[in-house]
Parts: sequence; structure tokens; C-alpha cells
Amino acid sequence: MISSKKLTTDPLIKRDFEVLADFRYQIRRFERFSEEVTRSHGVTPLQYLLLLHIKGYPAREWATVGELSERLQAQQHGVVALISRCEKQGYVERRRSAADRRQIEIHLLEKGELLLDKLARLHRQELLSLKRSFIVPDVRAFQHDAF
Repeated sequence: MISSKKLTTDPLIKRDFEVLADFRYQIRRFERFSEEVTRSHGVTPLQYLLLLHIKGYPAREWATVGELSERLQAQQHGVVALISRCEKQGYVERRRSAADRRQIEIHLLEKGELLLDKLARLHRQELLSLKRSFIVPDVRAFQHDAF
């Protein structure tokens, strides 16, 4: 395992910047695709991500506001507003937890499931088309003493 201290103290070389720049370019291309395809289906990229994170939450079919805030890397009050907008559109609903009545679960509704399925299929297709060009750099590439 590479120590984080070693990674942060080694000087960067031109190739390091090229690898980082290419990776960020690939991420941005995929994000732009996602922005365009979600908007063409009448939702914002954040609404799509909210639906995706609810459906994709590990080991269950719902998530809490706090969990969604973490997944979206957003403030809770902003996620609450996002949930409210999705709720008005009929994509999600809030439910009080049967296990802990203080907890609110966010569940997908059928309309949200159908939209998410369509958008997720398009995203999967795009990722598959990028298979040869979307490459996550190996952090070991930044170890210059190995060369």
C-alpha cells in the first residue's frame, strides 16, 4: 500500500498532470452526457441522482434524508427541497419508518421507478460505449521512484 504522505510529498511530473487532466475530462464528458439526457427527459441531473441513490442504496429500497445528503454531497436542507420537488412530480414519497417512528424514509413511486429505469439504461449504454476510453488511473502511476 502506498502511504498518503509519500504521495503528497513526491514532486509531480508532466505525465501526472496529463493523467489527472484526462481523467477529469472523461468524468466531465460523462457528466455532460448525463446533464443533457436527464434534461431531455424533463428532470434535472440532481433529481436523477436522487432517484438513483434511493434505488441504489445498499440492501434496501429506500434511504433517509441524511443518507441521501451524504450520497449527493449536499446540505440536508437542499436535499429536503429536492425531495419536495420530486414528491410534487410524483417520483418519490416520504414514509414514517415502522422500525423507528422518528425516522422518515424516502421511497420511489412507480412514476419515479419508470423514469429512473429509462435514464439508468441510457447511462449504462453510455458507460459501455466509453469502456475503452474511460479509464480510472492507477494511483501507483504517481510513484516515480518505481521507474
